[in-house]
Amino acid sequence: MRRQPKQYEDDDGRVIVSMDVEGMKWYDRRIRKEKRSEKRAISSAGGQLTKSEARRFTFHAVLAGLTIFAVYAVVWALILLFMTQVWFR
Repeated sequence: MRRQPKQYEDDDGRVIVSMDVEGMKWYDRRIRKEKRSEKRAISSAGGQLTKSEARRFTFHAVLAGLTIFAVYAVVWALILLFMTQVWFR
């Protein structure tokens, strides 16, 4: 007589965390191969940037970094001016 798993009212059958760990007796290699092939299909479908897109992406990343640097520089300059002109008088 086989033991039946408990049926819960709020169980919808979704997996929260996959317990499919390599080395365990219930490990299924087929599932991992399917997931890997899905990732490859997604990454190969438009994953490569053209030269102009890469250049534009790099330009905007550098511009964002320079903007953040400028904000910090202005804040430090204002703090120094406040300390030397107001606070230490």
